[in-house]
Amino acid sequence: MGHRMKRKEDPRFIQGHGRYIDDIKLPGMLYMDIVRSPHAHAKIVNIDASAALEMDGVLAVITGQDLKEAGDLHWMPTLMSDTQMVLPIEKVVYASQEVCVIIATDRYIAADAVEQVFVEYEPLDPVIDPFQALEDKVIVRDDKEEKTNHIWHWEAGDKEAADKVFAEAATVVEQKMYLPRIHVSSIETCGMVANYDKVRERMQIYMTSQAPHAHRTVFSMVSGLPEHKVQIISPDIGGGFGGKVPVYPGYVCCAVASLVTGKPVKWIEDRSENLQADSFARDYHIEAQMAADEDGKITGLRVKTVSDCGAADAAANPSKFPAGLYSICTGSYDMKAAHVEVDGVYTTKPPGGVAYRCSFRVTEAVHMIERMADIMAHELGEDPADFRLKNFIQPEQFPYKSPTGWEYDSGNYPAALKKAMDIIDYPALRKEQAEKRERGELMGIGISSFTEVVGAGPSRDFDILGIKMFDSAEIRIHPTGKAIARFGTKSQGQGHETTYAQIIAEELGLPAADVEVEEGDTETAPYGLGTYASRSTPTAGAAGAVAARKIKAKAKKIAAYLLEVKEDDLEWNVDRFQVKGSPDQAKTIQEIAFAAYTDHPPGMEAGLEAVDYYDPPNLTFPFGSYICVVDIDKGTGEVKVRRFVAVDDCGHIINPMIVEGQIEGGLTMGLAPALFEEIVYDETGQNLTGTFADYLVPTAMESPKWELGKTITPSPHHPLGAKGVGESPTVGAPPAIANAVVDALWHLGVRHLEIPITPQRVWQALRKAGVSE
Repeated sequence: MGHRMKRKEDPRFIQGHGRYIDDIKLPGMLYMDIVRSPHAHAKIVNIDASAALEMDGVLAVITGQDLKEAGDLHWMPTLMSDTQMVLPIEKVVYASQEVCVIIATDRYIAADAVEQVFVEYEPLDPVIDPFQALEDKVIVRDDKEEKTNHIWHWEAGDKEAADKVFAEAATVVEQKMYLPRIHVSSIETCGMVANYDKVRERMQIYMTSQAPHAHRTVFSMVSGLPEHKVQIISPDIGGGFGGKVPVYPGYVCCAVASLVTGKPVKWIEDRSENLQADSFARDYHIEAQMAADEDGKITGLRVKTVSDCGAADAAANPSKFPAGLYSICTGSYDMKAAHVEVDGVYTTKPPGGVAYRCSFRVTEAVHMIERMADIMAHELGEDPADFRLKNFIQPEQFPYKSPTGWEYDSGNYPAALKKAMDIIDYPALRKEQAEKRERGELMGIGISSFTEVVGAGPSRDFDILGIKMFDSAEIRIHPTGKAIARFGTKSQGQGHETTYAQIIAEELGLPAADVEVEEGDTETAPYGLGTYASRSTPTAGAAGAVAARKIKAKAKKIAAYLLEVKEDDLEWNVDRFQVKGSPDQAKTIQEIAFAAYTDHPPGMEAGLEAVDYYDPPNLTFPFGSYICVVDIDKGTGEVKVRRFVAVDDCGHIINPMIVEGQIEGGLTMGLAPALFEEIVYDETGQNLTGTFADYLVPTAMESPKWELGKTITPSPHHPLGAKGVGESPTVGAPPAIANAVVDALWHLGVRHLEIPITPQRVWQALRKAGVSE
């Protein structure tokens, strides 16, 4: 552990031997394509599929009415216990919604047949703005008993206490901000191969799933197929980022098509379908207030937020938390009181709310609090770094209970910020900025000191559709001392095969190369809740460590038997048990493994294996401090990120190379919404950014050189002291960049810019300030 071991999975990826959904080819396989709605809101008057059905190779057209007659399969539950149309019967509620599906003998015949299905619509008024939706003049979900677009109201914190500190505050700042809808844009889109065997009454499904066990349970509940007759295999996945946690209608239609035809059916979503119909994140409208006393100490926070859920609440938040973990929004700061309100709203957009490499709305929370901290610092005339250092929760305050009820397990925020300031030479940058400002040049320095919350469970608080959030590992040591380990998670590029092998190697003294790691097959892996929200190492990694310790405990008994000593006479040394004071009397883990099958103590079960379902006692709280330096072109408004220093603290690190790769990828995915990415709808509900020509994903050309640093504050309750890191950089980067841009423009009267901070937005602000023409 702690070694830069090269990733075990990379040889097959870099040599083109990864096996993805579209690589699955089964005998007699059919293909599915989808007819989608051109309207954001319309009644379906008629569906005429006769021309499509006359085409050679077209075998079936499945409509919502067909699904209803097959057993009310036209609706499905979402992971948030809402409902979502699989295929509509009466009306569509967003553009690109699935209307019916084509089953054909060839992928291209199915695509051509889509054009031969004629659907007659009666357009209805769309409602795109969630605030207009709350007026209930246009009802999106008239299938609901209550005719309103308001879905839920949720609060955290103490309103009365928050109001009191605001009444006593010396300074109050407030700001509205919008985190727009964005898209995960993973390399591989969604897809499935469903293969129903009518003779054995058994469904085998290959799908792009971040949570195959949970999806098997959902499929069983929706279809009525017994769960033991459903197998889900999630092969290699080309990126997930939260977008492959929800169940989308295409998945259900593909499975139904195989049930109907009794043949394997493949569905692969194309890029524009992916960008227009699913995998959306954010869409939070925030109104925040921060209070401070006469010494510039933060005393309180009040936040009201409207969550635009689209046409269904289909996020993947834990059941008790409809706004996810958004109430972590007091961040890294010690304050007396806070109160947070969130309201979920239906609009005629596709369902949103997926994570986008974010642990349940923490990105939205961190962006808000880090922007508010910066605004308060500027308002008070204090340096943003000094302001943060003064207001941080101090190391001796941990475990720290936040005003909204979270118990932070550990942290050392001043150390992380001071390290970032040292790396970037913060005083020199402020001096340079002052000199440039005198010359009329625009340079900004932005800070983000964030706190993440990852590792869901614990199961007492976290579940999805009632399934408690834990995770699992099963380890089996073969007689020759080699091992296979199976986990309930599913890697989408995170390097689990290497990280988990290193954990087991560390615990049992085996070479990591001798540990084979498997995930993603519900027939073999123990039940788990999957990989998202940076939870794999905090939960499944912990399960692996605990299972290994169970094996080690049995190995000690076998070693004592073989060495003819008491267990208390033995001590562990790297890869063996040895007699205390007599290290030559020892048995290696390989010798013990062989004995477990050939010469184990009388009365003891043979074999050397263990299973653990790990239920964490608390979440883990990784954190970090980022400093960004930008230069702004006054003529064009272009923002150039000149330097970006990221100091992360994710506790003990298992493989520094993998962690650094996670951080660099996450920082680029933080740069994206800060400067480039936004899903835009026109007034009719049409997605204007439905291709990569319109939706700007940063490439290596736009990404700066990331400068990384670290501090290490172990989690006190995790078996390895680890915390998870995959999402921290995506959480911390956007406010650092936004704060840098505003820092460059504050003296011109600019106090806030919405993300993405495009050249046009900056140029308009400069023009308003009289700097650009």
